[in-house]
Amino acid sequence: MAPVNPIRVTERAQKLATEVLRPGDIAVDGTAGKGRDTACLAQAVGPNGHVHAFDIQPEAITSTHNLLEVAGLLDRVSLHLRSHAELTEVLTSAQHGKLGVAIFNLGYLPGGDASIITQPSSTNHALRSAFDHLRPGGRLICVAYTGHPGGPEESDIVLKFAEEQAAAGLHVEKVGYYPTPGKPWILVVNKPAA
Repeated sequence: MAPVNPIRVTERAQKLATEVLRPGDIAVDGTAGKGRDTACLAQAVGPNGHVHAFDIQPEAITSTHNLLEVAGLLDRVSLHLRSHAELTEVLTSAQHGKLGVAIFNLGYLPGGDASIITQPSSTNHALRSAFDHLRPGGRLICVAYTGHPGGPEESDIVLKFAEEQAAAGLHVEKVGYYPTPGKPWILVVNKPAA
């Protein structure tokens, strides 16, 4: 498989999300950032669906809020100024096991403070929680970056999660993964359909 073009990696992740999302689905954006993934998910789930977007930085929540407001999608999104590791606490009991997609775009906020990055321990917990809450046929997508301080360690956590899911017999793809520092890659784990 050809390497993933870094400029297109987020677009590829969004395409992977929209392939499985259905109108009325519940989705999670574990790293709201500038709001682009959140908006993509909100568009895909339609007016009867809902998206939960998480970020620990107020400027990311504000940026995402502004983008959603302009796009007319704010009413189908809940913004959470908290860690993606807390997603189970945020989901309603009716939403447990109902996620169509959970997407994570790890690293730091583009244009923000590059010293504030996602952390391996919270990411590990978030990936496991998100996967547990996928509906049958749902998909977990995680973009891992290795080109910044802390990125390789977090990528290793994502890779370990991928290997565990593959060992359990699940369909796992590592798009663009090469053991080469500095390159982003995408993990895709599909929950078996019922």
